[in-house]
Amino acid sequence: MARIIDYETQNVVGEKVRKYRMERKLSQKELSEKLETHAIYICRGSISRIESHERTVTDFELRAMAAILKVPIEELYEDFTT
Repeated sequence: MARIIDYETQNVVGEKVRKYRMERKLSQKELSEKLETHAIYICRGSISRIESHERTVTDFELRAMAAILKVPIEELYEDFTT
């Protein structure tokens, strides 16, 4: 199912996902493979789209990413004000 939202930016966690992925020395492909062990199936290209804010992220996906990256979910949110 396509995740289409009418916003220019599709998520607020992309930059932090990339930051922590790189700190853990994981490639996008490796993160994708680790997500599969949590029954989350996101291809390498979709990881790239998440990191560039072009794809939405579900709560299940975010929970698995936080676990793999070994950070609290809150840590993945950008510092921003509403």
